[in-house]
Amino acid sequence: MKLYIKSLESYFIIICSFITFCANAQQDPQYTQYMHNTMSINPAYAGSTGGVEAALLYRSQWIGIPGAPQTQSFSIHTPLRNENIGLGFSVVNDKIGPSNELYIDGNFAYSIPLGYEKRLAFGVKAGMRMLNVDWSKGRYYDPNDVLLNQNINNQAKLAVGAGVYYYTDRWYVGLSIPSFIESNYYDDIQESISYDRLHYHLMGGYVFDLTPSLKFKPAFLIKAVTGAPISGDISANFMLYEKLVLGGAYRTDDSVAFLAGFQLSRSLYIGYAFDYTVSQLNKYNDGSHEIILRYRFNERESKIKSPRFF
Repeated sequence: MKLYIKSLESYFIIICSFITFCANAQQDPQYTQYMHNTMSINPAYAGSTGGVEAALLYRSQWIGIPGAPQTQSFSIHTPLRNENIGLGFSVVNDKIGPSNELYIDGNFAYSIPLGYEKRLAFGVKAGMRMLNVDWSKGRYYDPNDVLLNQNINNQAKLAVGAGVYYYTDRWYVGLSIPSFIESNYYDDIQESISYDRLHYHLMGGYVFDLTPSLKFKPAFLIKAVTGAPISGDISANFMLYEKLVLGGAYRTDDSVAFLAGFQLSRSLYIGYAFDYTVSQLNKYNDGSHEIILRYRFNERESKIKSPRFF
């Protein structure tokens, strides 16, 4: 089937959008401030902060390219009266090119104390993915092609994932799989039915006290997809007087980033990240912007006396 492209720019947009789209109907959303949005990556994080925590995130990627990815997410989690049990709920809206996917998940975590300042948590998540594709956006097809002019409306699929998360008052490491269920979707590039592939996320971080007023936290997130190259995020943040956060990050073969945040009050944190593309895409976009708001309600006493830098 022949595909007609209106312009060279449209062709470029299609390639950028659908490399991601074909890998996993939409590749799982990515975050530069993953260290402040952990439950979206690992369900075992639920309830680990000792109180109710809510986070709202907005990400606009590759500014200047029509149809570039946009992500909005909301998450909330809390421990129960039995502090070993945590519950969470998250909603993610991910849009790229002609497609829009909604993630709705419930999270459950159970943690085991391994000492006064050590816990090992196991988590599971279950939810739904709702996929919509409007082929008319940014693309022009042969009007006689019935198949590729038929939109996908609210195609639902079940998602079940799991994770493990070990943390102390100074460091953490976690491994998670967002979903074990491989669902089929239509691959426009290959004109065939394809399947989602398993994703693996490995993350970790450490908090160093450089001085009484200055903390340093390196962190990493490694993402692996069956049949695709491994992608890694490495970040280094500094926190001054438990208030101001400044740092940088690097995503392999993709971008470098500047991060900044401020603890406006004991409960409210606001963070910002700007990604500068270092791949060949840097000729066509003005970077990516990401904003996060995190609010912690009254925290309960917990055996984990974390500096709450993660």
